[in-house]
Order: sequence, then structure tokens, then C-alpha cells
Amino acid sequence: MIEYSLRAFRACAAVNEIVIICPLRQVERARQLVAGGSPDKTEKVVAGGETRQQSVRNGLREVRADSDIVVVHDAARPFVSVDLIDRCLQAAQEHGAAIAAVPCSDTVKYSRDAKTIAGTVPREGLFLAQTPQAFRCSVLLSALERAEQEGLDASDEAGLVERTGRPVFLVPGSADNIKVTTPADLALAEAIALGRAGPVSTGFGYDVHRFAAGRPLILAGVEFASEMGLAGYSDADVVCHAVCDAVLGCACAGDIGTHFPDTDPAWRGARSLDLLAAAVKMVRARGFSIVHADATLVAEVPRVVPQAQAMRANLAAALGIGPENVSIKATTSEGLGFVGRKEGIACFAVCTAYRVPQAGARDP
Repeated sequence: MIEYSLRAFRACAAVNEIVIICPLRQVERARQLVAGGSPDKTEKVVAGGETRQQSVRNGLREVRADSDIVVVHDAARPFVSVDLIDRCLQAAQEHGAAIAAVPCSDTVKYSRDAKTIAGTVPREGLFLAQTPQAFRCSVLLSALERAEQEGLDASDEAGLVERTGRPVFLVPGSADNIKVTTPADLALAEAIALGRAGPVSTGFGYDVHRFAAGRPLILAGVEFASEMGLAGYSDADVVCHAVCDAVLGCACAGDIGTHFPDTDPAWRGARSLDLLAAAVKMVRARGFSIVHADATLVAEVPRVVPQAQAMRANLAAALGIGPENVSIKATTSEGLGFVGRKEGIACFAVCTAYRVPQAGARDP
């Protein structure tokens, strides 16, 4: 979801700085998204606080001192459009504070005990707040400081600005700009994403390395206790190399030898997880998003199962997807061939991707 929102803000010409605020445990994963990202925008990742207000405050500390307008957006709203971002920015420039919102179309009931209806609220004049919410930096900072001094709390930034007595301008939002909060919301978001996505593509990868003495044995970024490692120009991680070719294959983007040749000193002894992460960036730049990876290791030794979860986690971090979408399997060759003779290790990999909808579409 962060990647979807990130693409929209990257595509917005009026935005020149992006700060992702996320839980501390997710900071490194979020940095994978911004590493080598937009060439014309500054991108940072910071840890949030215990509350939304604290998180926004942490993010504002990273914003350039000369910034005029700041936009706050929920990453849980992955389908924000460039058009909506632009309209919120323009309204904040004119009015000082503005939020995206849609009129309430349902009949609203309230209850005192969550069991029976106590009354009906007229829906005329009621709006459902969305994000983006845009403010002059001075307006938002003043509202946050006042809330901190008075011990106030609000569910969004507009609520804090409202309490200062300053009007907040309404910008027509979009029905597509849904917020993913519950499992049902996630299922809806996935359906929307798949409906907007282009054709699904599949990439296949294969790699093999012979054993060599005096080298560490690295598989999917995990070092195994072994007297023999694998020969290669980089760290010879046969799993990462196979997955890397599969990733590149999803976008018809060549192979690992084309992008990371063994004639380039930059890749001597390189960490193959870094090569894989770089390949993912190349594929993303072509408009593809990796959603699944499956690797099968063919080896007589070592025993992979005890380290399989760590291997999945490493690959998932490099691919920018969850470990639940990465599969690692291992088999032997029943004593046949070079693998059976314990001369080396082979790996087969398949990756699945789909085209990420191009940011920039205007709201209907």
C-alpha cells in the first residue's frame, strides 16, 4: 500500500520532498522502497510515535525549514490520485488548510449502547474526511503545539486545526480513495488493484555454482556452517542469483550478467541480496510490482530446512514483499549429476509480477 501511495506522490510535480512515517520495526523495510527512488525528490523514512499526532510531529521535524505547504496522507489509502493531491495543495495554498472529503450518502444513526438506535442524524452537511490533508506548515505546527500544550488529541490533523478557530477548506474527495482498516477493506483493495493492474507476468530464473574451498557458503543471504562455499565473482549466492533472473524476466529486463557483469570491479565480492534489491528497483522503474517468488534449491548439502524461514525473510526484504509471499524449497538429485556428486548447487526460481497502475490518472 505504501508503494501505491508513493508512486502517486512521486508523480506529483508540486511535491519535492517525501517523508514516510512508519513503526520502528518497519523502518528498514520502508527504506527499501525509497532507496534509489525518485531522482528529483528527497525521500526519507522516520519512525513514528505512540499516537498519530506524535508520528506527524516526528515527520514534520524532517521537513525542510523553507517548506511552505505540507501534506499528510494515510498510507492506508493506496489509491490516492495525483489530481487529488494537486487539488488539496492548491486549496491549502489559497486557504491555509484543506482536506479531501466526500459527502455522507448513507443515513446516519447513533446509539448510546451500540444495541438500539437512539436517533437519526440528518446527513445534510455531513462529510467523511479523507486524506490528503494539506496545510501551510506554520498552521499545522501551531495546531500541533497548541494540542501538545493543552493535552488535546484528535483523529486527524484537520481536527487540531479546527480547534484553533481556523477554517479548513473542503476538497471533493474520491470514492476510490478508500481506507484499508479491516480484512474486508483489504480484500476490496486487492480487488481494485487487480482490476486496475495490467497483465500478470512471470519470470523464470536458473543458476548454478560449483563448490570451492576457503569461501563462505551463502544461500539467500544466510551463511551456512560448511567447509566449502560456492565459487563466484560476488558472494556466489545461487538462490539470490536465480531469483534475480526471475525478477528481471518479469519485465523482460535482461539477466543478471547484463546488469552485474563479472568484468565490473564494483561487483567483486558483492552481497547478492543487494543485487536482488537493485534488480527489483529496475523492474519497478518499468512499472512492475513483484507479488510472489518461489525458489527450489537442488543440493545434496547443506540441509536447508532449519534456515528456510530466515532465507524467506531475507528474500522478502529484498523483493519488498511479505515473507508469506516467498517460498523456499529444497530437494536433492538422488545422487545423479554434478549435484549428486556434491560438486555444486543449483537453484530454480519463478517470480510473479503485475503492472502497477500508472500514477497520474484524474479522479472521475
